[in-house]
Amino acid sequence: VQLQASGGGLVQPGESLRLSCAASGIIFSLQAMNWYRQAPGKERELVASIAKSGNTNYGDSVKGRFTISRDNYKNTIYLQMNSLNSEDTAVYYCHTRSYKDYWGQGTLVTVSS
Repeated sequence: VQLQASGGGLVQPGESLRLSCAASGIIFSLQAMNWYRQAPGKERELVASIAKSGNTNYGDSVKGRFTISRDNYKNTIYLQMNSLNSEDTAVYYCHTRSYKDYWGQGTLVTVSS
């Protein structure tokens, strides 16, 4: 299983960014997929989840600002992040579990003026 995250970068407060995570080695359409993030000095936290059905869940800190989606034809999940602020600065990881946990390599999002 490989998860390849991309799309991170440096943005200013209030701006938007879209992350992508391409998966291989799994039957993607059957997998729940997640985005986590880890800020400097903090524990990794769950940002958003999307079930194989398409149902979604979000962490309280990103509700109303972030949207997770999936494209089962492209074996890819996305995280649309709007109204970014400095507290969103973190390394973002995609994750799935199939008998064990699989993590992408992480993509850095920096929100700074």
